[in-house]
Amino acid sequence: MRDKKLQARTAAVMLSAAMAMSAAACKGPAPTDATTAAQATAAAPTETTAAETTTAAETTAAAETTQAQKETYTAGTYTAAAPGLKGDVTVEVTFTGDAIEKVEVTDHQETPGIGTNAVDKLPGQIVESQSLGVDGVAGATITSEAILAAVADCVAQAGGDAEALKHVEAAASTEKTAESMETDLVILGGGAAGMTACMRAEELGLDVIIVEKMPFMGGAISISGGNQVVMGSQLQKDAGVEDDSVQSMFDDFMKNGADLNVPELLTLYAENVGATSDWLQAQGVTFDTESGLHKLAEYTYDRELAYTGSGAGAAEAMRQAIAATDATVLLETRATELLTDDDGAVVGVKASSDSVDYTINARAVLMATGGYGNNKELLNEEMQQALYYGPVSSTGDGVVMATAEDVDAATRLMEYGKRYPNGIEVSEGIAKSTIGGNIAAWTMSAILVNSEGRRVVNEKASNRTILETELTQEGQMLYLLMDEETFSVWKTKLGGAGISQEDIDGYLELNGSATPVFIHGETLEEVAETAGMDPETLKTTVEAYNGYVQSGSDEEFGRAADYMTMEIGDGPYYLVEQKPRFATTMGGLVINDSLEVQNTSGETVSGLYAAGEVVGGVMGDDSPSGANNGWAVTSGKLAAEQIAEALK
Repeated sequence: MRDKKLQARTAAVMLSAAMAMSAAACKGPAPTDATTAAQATAAAPTETTAAETTTAAETTAAAETTQAQKETYTAGTYTAAAPGLKGDVTVEVTFTGDAIEKVEVTDHQETPGIGTNAVDKLPGQIVESQSLGVDGVAGATITSEAILAAVADCVAQAGGDAEALKHVEAAASTEKTAESMETDLVILGGGAAGMTACMRAEELGLDVIIVEKMPFMGGAISISGGNQVVMGSQLQKDAGVEDDSVQSMFDDFMKNGADLNVPELLTLYAENVGATSDWLQAQGVTFDTESGLHKLAEYTYDRELAYTGSGAGAAEAMRQAIAATDATVLLETRATELLTDDDGAVVGVKASSDSVDYTINARAVLMATGGYGNNKELLNEEMQQALYYGPVSSTGDGVVMATAEDVDAATRLMEYGKRYPNGIEVSEGIAKSTIGGNIAAWTMSAILVNSEGRRVVNEKASNRTILETELTQEGQMLYLLMDEETFSVWKTKLGGAGISQEDIDGYLELNGSATPVFIHGETLEEVAETAGMDPETLKTTVEAYNGYVQSGSDEEFGRAADYMTMEIGDGPYYLVEQKPRFATTMGGLVINDSLEVQNTSGETVSGLYAAGEVVGGVMGDDSPSGANNGWAVTSGKLAAEQIAEALK
């Protein structure tokens, strides 16, 4: 088995150099930005015969090649920069008289394992194709756009026609090979659950293949706030909390989930998350113990820690841990169909990349494909209206494959998704999160007001309480009100959510005339008038809050004195929209406490397991902070252990 596996890994490595970005990875049902939408539109079939299509394509390609060959440049090396996700991306481009000779990204702060995929891949693709029409890297759209924009700047500096180069398409390989592989365990999805399962399964001696449709492993944890429940761990005890319990966590989660949680799965989670957290720490996925446990309204005891380096740091540590194993990782490869035998047992999977169609025969299959938030066909009408901010890869592939007729897996709670009250609408239907800034702002003087300029909720209440209040307000939104001192700190905490200083400057320049609403003014009266509020009402609200700070008691909403240490001070003042946003879906596959998928008749689907967000029912209708990451790693580890035991 190991020899076959090593041969498969060698073949995969040789093939990966020829792989273009997986079209499947980019064709989610809901394109997340104008670039993706344009690519999807360009790929749409037209009503022509095959011969006509080929002729048109050949004609277009010939014209574009001719255009590319006509390009002339002033030979030399040029430098330019464009804003990426976390700051400027700087490139250096070298030209001969008639070609782009070299592209190098010389400086960036992009997310390891996500943005860095674009940094690694795009320069070579631009040189190879002599084109700025190359596809961006899936999941790294902003970084891809930054690189292409900076290279376009260099082309212009060198006297070339950047606009023409955008229409020169890179040649795509149409040849495909078929390959069969065998393994003990195939894991579908390389997010937190899949990576954790891989780490543990390899530790237990299993042969493992991960199939991941994106160009990188990471999933939702990579773009999460990077927090995790650590109840019952040595980490929690070392941080000073020794009296937390399974029952307390169970009760808190049931309350937060409207008692819709599946009791046996929630108990399984609570009983095992502590040991999983300590095991992760030993594997190199470390926690920010210096900053300590977080105080959250959802929890009776402090039981949440941040990962070192946030969610992106945790994902990078997992990738490094997997790289040190013998696991085979197939990136840009999409699982398309579960394989079953005559008895209905799942015995493998079909998967496809741009260059290879795989048949993977496995003794067990673990579904760790994540949620379905980016697939409107699987969302109810209410969730379709919420702003989405999750991974483009969350298209519900696992649910679709498992509910196919020959598998007939059961699902539950598909109508629910985790909504947060702190989104800004950066494009139609798409949100980014301000939660990182808000956490800092609540320790200063920020408050929430409605469209009338009134406080309506305790800003340190649970996300659920704030959301429920927000949904009752005009336009289902609130405003974050900040003075200059608080705003200057708040805006520095948003980079991890993909909100750059350049973005903020652009929003402020619009001054509330378009979404996202970022209003500013020298006085409270000025910001109130711009927002359409009564100035006197807003002034009265601020005076009342400052009075509570002075007295140490919030008589209206009970905000804790620890979070009322600063009065709202001098201007300029800022109002920032706060809208419901969601990424995580609460529904999914039905499993038992051995992580085995159940069918619609209540029977176990032999050979098929599930972990992470693809599982329904653990959280009820809502998840508290740090819960989803905690469940992903806990269920991933437990699934690997259950599978190893079953395969003995």
